[in-house]
Amino acid sequence: MSNYVIEALNITKHFGGFKAINDITLRVEKGNIYGFLGPNGCGKSTTIRVLTGLLSPSAGSVKVLGYRIPEQSEQLRLNIGYMTQKFSLYDDLTVIENLRFMGKIYGLTGAMLITRCKDQMQTYGLDQLQHQMVKGMSGGQKQRLSLACATIHQPSLLFLDEPTSAVDPENRRDFWEKLFDLSENGTTILVTTHYMDEAERCHKLAIMEAGQMRADGSPDELMAKMGVNIVEIKTAGLRQLKATLLANEHIRSAAQLGVRLRVLVYNHIANPIDWLKATFPALQNAELTQARPTLEDVFVSVTGASRQ
Repeated sequence: MSNYVIEALNITKHFGGFKAINDITLRVEKGNIYGFLGPNGCGKSTTIRVLTGLLSPSAGSVKVLGYRIPEQSEQLRLNIGYMTQKFSLYDDLTVIENLRFMGKIYGLTGAMLITRCKDQMQTYGLDQLQHQMVKGMSGGQKQRLSLACATIHQPSLLFLDEPTSAVDPENRRDFWEKLFDLSENGTTILVTTHYMDEAERCHKLAIMEAGQMRADGSPDELMAKMGVNIVEIKTAGLRQLKATLLANEHIRSAAQLGVRLRVLVYNHIANPIDWLKATFPALQNAELTQARPTLEDVFVSVTGASRQ
């Protein structure tokens, strides 16, 4: 029996002449937090909608939790949770009313519904807010309520579409702690994001650009095989230096970080620091250090976001 919760093979989705996703193959193992990293408009949300059965693929095959999609979408929906990017609960209901409503949609009744609502309010810190009208809640509180509603029926699989785009860093960090709790208890999570720090928290992730999957693997695997070395340069005149470096075909990208210039040099250059000093006389007295890669470096190295 397959250990994959999601198996999507060669899926494509086009709207008229526009190809929103193009020949994507995706396999997600049980209990993983799997991330989709990419800019707005790259196809992340469209992919989630295909996987949940909200959209039918134009080509390819999709199986989620053993269900064929879109043929068995209705059966699937009772076994998944879905939290959209935009808050989609009811502002004119209270916290407990939203929880009860969502629980009933997923078939919870009687003592089970009461127990699950109580458990969710405790888990997500909503106990003292149960009679609060949602329209008066903060962004972080609404986010916690959304996650509580999406998981009230204890789904095997949870889809999160840029769930932290409207909250502050502290709430984002707390939110991810809740996701790790869910993962530890066996829930598989697929989350889209354009935050690099969030992507690094995922067990595995795909980097998407223009509807295509450019890379797939764990953050460490992606950083290990990205094909560049990183050198940070501290010297005067960084703006002019950046322009000079980018004119060289062996430089993948360069970006200023404060008083340093972070340079990605293709790894066929064996000794990038020595090569930079030998190739660019202005660097003879500069401070050059080799740096560890980040997921942002991976993103730059596998997408068109280079020569910046």
